[in-house]
Amino acid sequence: MTPDLRILRTDSSHPDFRTLVAALDRDLAIRDGDDHAFYAQYNGITMIRHAVVAYMGDEPVGCGAFKEYEPGTAEVKRMYVPLSLRGRGIAGVVLQAVEQWAAEEGYHTCILETGIKQPEAIRLYQKSGYTSIPNFGQYAGVDNSVCFKKEVR
Repeated sequence: MTPDLRILRTDSSHPDFRTLVAALDRDLAIRDGDDHAFYAQYNGITMIRHAVVAYMGDEPVGCGAFKEYEPGTAEVKRMYVPLSLRGRGIAGVVLQAVEQWAAEEGYHTCILETGIKQPEAIRLYQKSGYTSIPNFGQYAGVDNSVCFKKEVR
């Protein structure tokens, strides 16, 4: 059941995006444990120009973003829905909004990394048409990372 959501396109300076990302980082610090510092260095949000925030009414209920990985390929970043709101289809709507915006900006492929300790994220990406790829960039050789790819034209 997907709720009626309003999607705001913004950037990483938006206060609701920053609040959701702070909650994401707290969750990841627990899940990642000793590996958190490694991942955190790649998850800064200072220069993200393409971020989305989902709202139910006036409440921010999810976020996601993308940045260029290489020409034609966007990396999906900072996907998050608070635990109390999961299972309602919010993350799928946010992911579609990110993919659509990336396609509008000329990207034909989306890639992403998530952790093996995030099974709900892995299920979301598989359900959304992403396929597993070898770990890319800084995630190559990292056993706790899983990488995915999807064509988004």
